[in-house]
Amino acid sequence: MNTIIREENNDLVAYFEGRLDTTAASQTAKDVMPLNDCIGHNIILDCTQLEYISSSGLRIFLNILKKAKPLGSHVYVRGLNDDLREVFNITGFTNLFEYSEA
Repeated sequence: MNTIIREENNDLVAYFEGRLDTTAASQTAKDVMPLNDCIGHNIILDCTQLEYISSSGLRIFLNILKKAKPLGSHVYVRGLNDDLREVFNITGFTNLFEYSEA
């Protein structure tokens, strides 16, 4: 699992690549800590290269959302493949996040 965070057009973009499973969740949670300082930035969770997400991975996404909202930031998800979209639908995450096309 690889996670890269970049500032792009005043947004913080987290690129996820690989499988965000229970084994990878601990390191990924550490990797996304810079997103906690999102004041003045919206967050985009780019899942274009994400192959799989477990409940531990969903918890990371939820924690990002919980920390960003009180700071006035929006959290967008983009690049969900069909399998990830199904997981988001089944778990109700579809209703929690905003979605971005680009």
